[in-house]
Amino acid sequence: MATEHIDVRYVASLARLELTDEECATFQPQLDSILSYAESLSGLDVEGIEPTAHPVPVYDVMREDVPGTSLPQEAVLQNAPDQAQQQIRVPKVIADA
Repeated sequence: MATEHIDVRYVASLARLELTDEECATFQPQLDSILSYAESLSGLDVEGIEPTAHPVPVYDVMREDVPGTSLPQEAVLQNAPDQAQQQIRVPKVIADA
């Protein structure tokens, strides 16, 4: 392989993963194989091929935005784990800065 050797332990540390020696021994050949395959792709002639993000065109398929009937407030609130003043209470999610 002509690419620089990438150690599995280094990649695992970037992902904050703790791997055993057995897992490193398993994953190192797999990583080398993936990098070898990616390197073989760089040898392909792609002259005149337009870059794409998807192999087929992607279209937004949206339904019409038509207002419908809503649930009654009592039905919504009966499923809420916590409520106050006819509203659903949720825990505070803003952390101290």
